[in-house]
Amino acid sequence: MAKYVMWGSYCDNVLEQRAPYREAHLQGLQAQKESGILVALGPTADVTKVFGIYEADSEEAVRQVVEGDPYWQNGIWTEYEVYEWNQVF
Repeated sequence: MAKYVMWGSYCDNVLEQRAPYREAHLQGLQAQKESGILVALGPTADVTKVFGIYEADSEEAVRQVVEGDPYWQNGIWTEYEVYEWNQVF
């Protein structure tokens, strides 16, 4: 399986805007982690960007996971890019 990184952006007032979707988002992340597709995910310290590492068969599989997340579906994440990653260390 290949590794992929995802960089995305959060909406304005993210801490308030995410509240109704946070529990579903966290439950989904836990399920992704348990299934092995999600390696790590989290915001930057200023909560303007999100960074994730995934292990998947394809970029499309990663995009399906990201676009299935309540944060994407409800505009908390406003944009994202996925890149195949060659982990050296």
